[in-house]
Amino acid sequence: MPKNKLKTHKGTKKVLNVRDSGSIKIGHPGTRHNTGKKNTASNRSGRMQSPLSKADANRMKKVII
Repeated sequence: MPKNKLKTHKGTKKVLNVRDSGSIKIGHPGTRHNTGKKNTASNRSGRMQSPLSKADANRMKKVII
């Protein structure tokens, strides 16, 4: 009997960025829309992505692959 497979979580896959080395980067929340109301500093700091920790990256790989 085949092992049950997990479906890819499409919303999570769109937000994460898997690099060639296998590490995962994620953008900051609150930067998708309504940025006109937010101050310039928060808009600028939201542009940079940050790497996920190893524990979180291992958890996310099961969800998106």
